[in-house]
Amino acid sequence: MSTVQDSGRVVLRGARHPGDVALEGGRITAVGDVAALAGDTVIRCDGDIITAGFVNTHHHLYQWMTRGRADGCDLFTCLVTLYPVWGVLDASDVGAADGCDLFTWLVTLYPVWGMLDASDVGAAARVGLAELALSGATTVFDHHYVVPRGDDTVFDAIVEAAGAVGVRLALSRGSMDLGESDGGLPPDHLVEDRDAIGSSTERLAAQYHDGERVSIVVAPCSPFSVSTELMVEAAELARRLGLRLHTHLVETLEEQKHCLARFGRRPVEVLEGWGWMGDDVWLAHGIHLDDAETARLGAAGVGVAHCPSSNARIAAGMCPVVGLRAAGSPVGLGVDGVASNEVGGLFPELRQALYTARQRERRADALMPADVLEMASAGGAACLGRSGELGRLEADMAADIAVWPADDLADIADPLTALVLGPDRRVRHLFVGGRRVVADGELLGLDLRAARTELARRAARLHDAA
Repeated sequence: MSTVQDSGRVVLRGARHPGDVALEGGRITAVGDVAALAGDTVIRCDGDIITAGFVNTHHHLYQWMTRGRADGCDLFTCLVTLYPVWGVLDASDVGAADGCDLFTWLVTLYPVWGMLDASDVGAAARVGLAELALSGATTVFDHHYVVPRGDDTVFDAIVEAAGAVGVRLALSRGSMDLGESDGGLPPDHLVEDRDAIGSSTERLAAQYHDGERVSIVVAPCSPFSVSTELMVEAAELARRLGLRLHTHLVETLEEQKHCLARFGRRPVEVLEGWGWMGDDVWLAHGIHLDDAETARLGAAGVGVAHCPSSNARIAAGMCPVVGLRAAGSPVGLGVDGVASNEVGGLFPELRQALYTARQRERRADALMPADVLEMASAGGAACLGRSGELGRLEADMAADIAVWPADDLADIADPLTALVLGPDRRVRHLFVGGRRVVADGELLGLDLRAARTELARRAARLHDAA
């Protein structure tokens, strides 16, 4: 991993909140008033605000290839437009295409997509993960479910990118097996054989899953792109291998209609029938839930990745965050893919989550700054099954720490309110397991300027060909 390891004990001194923080051996050793010892590395954080590192609970890194495209479309139109693009990506693809005029778009871009090489996904993942690190994310879940031609080395490319940036990675072995000819949404050429999906999942788990730096997650895509057999087999495989489960659920009203037409049941009932109602499961979006369904998810400990900006971008609706948290569901924050959230950073989701909850509940106290900070950190850790080590700024927790510049916030009395409601910002320093990943606002393991240039060059190649 191309990051800097500070030798011995490191003391972050002088922060406005929560005071000094000491870390050693990859763990937080003290918080508050810490006396410096001989041999300590002291990093001045005067007036800064320190938080636990954030956990991004839902993302699609490969979508940097289609950032800013299909604007003005709802989710289903967006998916139908973009599936053909994603379907031609290789193990390192991520780039751009143009607009929602599907037929003209396809005729223009198919020849260009044929020129994509296997280094493109890695280029996209490096930029996407770097942007997330600069926005405070120390752990990133990537829901990758597009595996054209069955080439599962796409997952290796994402693991390599996470190592270069220096963040923890929860990587889904996502999948789709229900194509258009069988009543699904994705084109037939984009779906996979269930046996191949299972073999690939076992390969990735054996090769990468250490539960520390890399965790493999079993994550079929969504009710409109998978068979019942895949969902049942996925749950059985995940539990046999000790892996967690993730999928999209109740993101749109169209999905509700699909499940009623196909199964005669609403999505939560379908989920339960698949054997997915457990505390080893978290869902992306969780928007269109009634009170009984919210209570059922909470009682089972099913988590939810709340993606407020993406949900607003495609007019999907507003997640009942307040009700889910009250019912007992862990709720974390997610950026979602940059095809539906072009910012690509986690920090803006804190304020967006707060505003969305207050608007939905019509109450100004429905969610407070401390609540969304908890969702971004401890809530996300709970979704990923890592509450005992990540997401809290306490002694004995992993030294995953974000230091935020706050010289422009000194006039706001409460530092957490200042951080959440103040202007967007990037981290001054970021530590992952005690390793410095960002120092003085600059990534240490990756030349981001060069990474962006490379991604832009690859995107320009597509535009030039078109």
